[in-house]
Amino acid sequence: MGLIDRIFGLLFGTGSNGLRETIGVFRENTEAGAVRDASLRNQAMAEHGAEFARPQKGRFDRFMDGVNRLPRPAMALGTLGLFVAAMVDPIWFAARMQGIALVPDPLWWLLGAIVSFYFGARYQMKGQEFQRSIAETMLRAPEVTQNIGALTALAQGAAGAQSMTQGATPGGADVSVQDGPNPALEDWRRTREHRSASR
Repeated sequence: MGLIDRIFGLLFGTGSNGLRETIGVFRENTEAGAVRDASLRNQAMAEHGAEFARPQKGRFDRFMDGVNRLPRPAMALGTLGLFVAAMVDPIWFAARMQGIALVPDPLWWLLGAIVSFYFGARYQMKGQEFQRSIAETMLRAPEVTQNIGALTALAQGAAGAQSMTQGATPGGADVSVQDGPNPALEDWRRTREHRSASR
């Protein structure tokens, strides 16, 4: 018997966790794996949120943001202004267009590159702000889920308390439970007392 105990002790270990430790060599512990996965997801979400954290902006940053917002409205309103000028004073407008006709092609290419880079940079910045807002929303998701669960529990508790204090008739009208003598209960007590007395 001692030899068999030693063989099993060698194979499966000793103590209450011997078999569990032996199986753990060949198969991952599911609970420990779930804990590691949850920890990994939480760390990834925290790093993702920290990457898109919005820093506090100073006066200069706010001023530059305002300056960056000017070119698009200026171009749109300037183009509409040219149409208005062409209708109001066609001769003045034609003289200005003759001046634009003298602008050399490389200058037009430079203007096109500047405008393209400006709108491309604005597009990239807006895309990053969108990703930041998604990250902030995802970080709030566990809190929202917890709040919904608490509200659901409160609603179920209120419904349970209402059903305890009120009964429903087959027609759907609520009937309040009234305190007072219960003839059926009194009859049952009398029958029970009669049976115990006859024994």
